[in-house]
Formats: sequence, C-alpha cells, structure tokens
Amino acid sequence: MATISLPRPLLPRTGRAFPTAGAAPEPVAAGPVRWVPLGVATALAAALTTWTWSRYGTQQGVFTLLGLGLGAALFHSRFGFTSAWRQLVAVGNGAGLRAHALLLGTTATLFALLLGTGTGLFGTTPTPTSTGLGVALVAGAVLFGIGMQLGGACASGTLYVVGSGQTSILLTLGGFITGTVLYAWAYPLVDDLPAFPAFTLADHVGWAGSWLVTLALLGVVVGTTSVVQPRRVPPPAEEPETARGIARVVRGSWPKWVGALVLAVLGAAVLLTSGSAWGITSAFTLWGSKVLQAVGLHPETWGYWQQPALAAQLSGPVLADRTSLTDLGIVLGAALASAAGGAWALHRRIPLNTASAAVVGGLLMGIGARLASGCNIGAYLAGIASGSASGWVWGLAALGGTWIGLRARRLFGLSVPAPRDSSC
Repeated sequence: MATISLPRPLLPRTGRAFPTAGAAPEPVAAGPVRWVPLGVATALAAALTTWTWSRYGTQQGVFTLLGLGLGAALFHSRFGFTSAWRQLVAVGNGAGLRAHALLLGTTATLFALLLGTGTGLFGTTPTPTSTGLGVALVAGAVLFGIGMQLGGACASGTLYVVGSGQTSILLTLGGFITGTVLYAWAYPLVDDLPAFPAFTLADHVGWAGSWLVTLALLGVVVGTTSVVQPRRVPPPAEEPETARGIARVVRGSWPKWVGALVLAVLGAAVLLTSGSAWGITSAFTLWGSKVLQAVGLHPETWGYWQQPALAAQLSGPVLADRTSLTDLGIVLGAALASAAGGAWALHRRIPLNTASAAVVGGLLMGIGARLASGCNIGAYLAGIASGSASGWVWGLAALGGTWIGLRARRLFGLSVPAPRDSSC
C-alpha cells in the first residue's frame, strides 16, 4: 500500500508505536515530560489568554481558559463520542454510551439550574439549545455519524487529538472546515427544508419537569445497554496502567466518569459566561471563510453570511469570537496535557487510504454539523441537556450514520476497529 511515510515515533518508555492514523492516542502511563512541545504550548496558551483578556475583556479571556480546561479534560479522559457509538453498533458494548449518560445527566442538572433561574454572568441570560425537527436535522446527523467513522474523530475529538500531536487528524480537520464552508456556500439550497417546530420540554413541564424527564430517559439508556451488553458478550475494554495520586491528575489517564463530570462543569461554565451552550463547528465556517477572504474571494456575499449576526461575526476578528476561542483553547489544552504526560508525539505515518477517508469523513462531518445546526457537542450534548427533542433525534440519527459509516470504512480498505480501541 502506498503511504506518505516517515517512521512512526514510539511512545515514551513503552516501545509501542502510536496507533494508526485516525485513532486517538491511547491512554498510557506517563512518560518523560516532552519539554519542547510543553514550552511551545505554554507560551501559546499564555499569549492567547493575555491577548484576548487585554484586547477584548474578561469575558473573552474566560472563554480561552475554559477552552484550555476542556482540552485537558478531553485528553486526560480520552472521552469518546465516535468510539462509544462504534462500540455500541459493532459489538453491543454500551460502556461508552453509559459514560455519555453521566455527562448528559450532569450537564442537564447544571443547565436546569442555570436556565431555570436565568442565571448568567457578564450581563448574559442563558438560553436553551433547540432546533426544528426535520429533514436537515436527521440528514445532518446521519452524515455526521458516517463522517465520524471515516474521519476517526468527532468535533471535540478532532480538536483535542490535533493538540496531542497526531498530524493525521489535521486531514480530518481540513475536510471538516471545508465541509462547513461548502454548506455556507450552498445555504440558500438547504435553508428551508421541511421541519416541525422545535420542541423543548421546559415549555410544557417547566425546568424541574424537563430535568426529571431527561434523567428518566437517560436511565432507560443506561438500563437497556446494561441488559443488552452481556448478551452480545463484547470483549472487555482493557484498563491501561497509569500514574497514581496527583501525578495521575496532572499527567495520567482519568477514568471516564471523572472526565464526564469535569466536562459537564466546564460546559455549564460556558453557558454561564456566554448565555449559550458550548459549541464547536460554527467557528470552522468562520475560519474557512476568513481564509477565502485572505486569498481574494468574497464569501461575505453568500446568503449565509448575509444574516445580521453572522455578518457581524465574519466582519470581526477571529479572536473576538467565543467559539473560536474555546476551540483554540481545546487544542492548546490538549497539547499542554499530552506534553506534560510525555505522550505528545507527531504521528507521521499516514496510509493514503486512511488519508482519503479522513478528508471525506471531515467533509461529511462539516456539512452534516451545519445542516443539523450542531455536532456531537452543539446538537447532541447541548440539545439533550437543554431538554430538547432535537438532541435525542440527533443522537438516534447519528447512530444510524455510525452503522453506515462502519460499513463505508471497507470502501477505503479500513477495518472496523475492535472495541478495545481508544479512538475518540
């Protein structure tokens, strides 16, 4: 098989090669600190935080810090969305989905407190995430599910794996950004697809009732996967050796439940400080469109960017955009965590079939995320936590896309990863 290749680096003190392209770094025992990438990541994180804080104010500086925390938490816990759906569909292993339930339930609890009381900082009023229930939502989620399995990561996973030094995921990210820009260009064609109005539980049963119904539904998910899993008898996931005590917090791997709780708190902090839930992919459209402007093209004339709020976003600086700041923070936070843990290393061996699958997967995720008004974070996590039916519909449709995506991997000569794999 033809490859774009250089020898793959070995993990510190383990002698093992990094996983194949498209898979997230495996949880491993902490190795020697990677001082050069740690120094670079620290300098960039400090510069970004200082610049945004001094130039745009405290609120923007806080967004940067929250992004750094999200990146570190995603890396330490290797919190996976792609792998959770893959393991469920491929072998009936619901462990990942049960971790989702903890993240969703904790986030829903914090969201209910903030949304129900109208509590916000910096003069903001928190608003729930909800979108219409129609063709765009379902089609977008299916495309995203397919893209996850081809590209090897979800939206949050793409960012934290890039920060971890795995260069193959840059192909997924490039395709992702391109896909969101293609959606913006074609926006008039898909702007008015058939849909039922958005449905938010709190509008009918209040925030306390919405919280209770959401927890009950998540309980059904936990119970069902716990019953079904033993019947499918999937191979047990192996727990890697990791650091202990404070070293585990700073340099080792965290249990999934710890990652779920930390991500829930940080995600709620984004809602508290910005008035809207944590999202990722709207920034990709902005980045790609800014690049087009830099080479002399005019995306500002597109119907997508003619909308007043979006026109203001495109005309402003990237570092004034909250989603861009949290996204960049995730990349740098993951770089800090992986370098401190001795796991940062460039992943240089990229088989051509894997590279092409990564680009196609990224394109599908980019189009799908904008079509569905969100990704695994902005549509699935934020939607369910807000008591919105759209979050549940997105998750079910993404599961269907996962089923298709696992079979589509064969078109690129890729195997279906085993349930032990730790890709995002």
